[in-house]
Amino acid sequence: MTLLLLIRHGENEYVKTGKMAGRIPGVHLNERGQNQARALGDALIGMPIKALYVSPLERAMETAQPISESHQLKIIAEPDLMDTDIGEWQGRSWKVMSLTKSWKVVQNAPSRFRFPGGESFPETQTRIVNVLERIVRKHNKAQDVVAVVFHADPVKLAVAHFIGIPLDHFQRLGCDTGSLTVLQVNDLGASLLKLNQRPPFDFLMGKNNGKT
Repeated sequence: MTLLLLIRHGENEYVKTGKMAGRIPGVHLNERGQNQARALGDALIGMPIKALYVSPLERAMETAQPISESHQLKIIAEPDLMDTDIGEWQGRSWKVMSLTKSWKVVQNAPSRFRFPGGESFPETQTRIVNVLERIVRKHNKAQDVVAVVFHADPVKLAVAHFIGIPLDHFQRLGCDTGSLTVLQVNDLGASLLKLNQRPPFDFLMGKNNGKT
């Protein structure tokens, strides 16, 4: 059984200003994002994390750094954890794109959409699920805990796959900057233990969150 800690990177100026960064290089955490990264590192100190896999984009690598330092873990850069390839939409404003016909497809029937010059959502989901399955196979001992730092849509697409939500419903899930989503994965399936949680966390409490 593997516990996957799926972490979205912290805030950056693209997120703050409503622009789509995609795979643009050189997008760094802003001050709030750096604080979010430190808060994640502090909140996870008590977790016995065995490995740390990270998207190679700067905003994810910078978010992973405090976790790496607090757990003395090497950051494993994994290209398949990259954000969705949004092609010609990179750098564009969400607000402007929301006025287009394509935006309605993205929000209501994403399984039918391909970003111009980029990926489709099914392709992104397949890529992300494949890398997470490789991670689970590698870290499959009882109580193995693995942290994975990457991006919002890929996190939501992964959750949708593992708990059986149709891809066209994945936009209904939340994934804020600096947030944590937890999946428990074994040979018989997966359970969603936490979604879009921000520090502090209650990992070490019982299944009823301490209630009787």
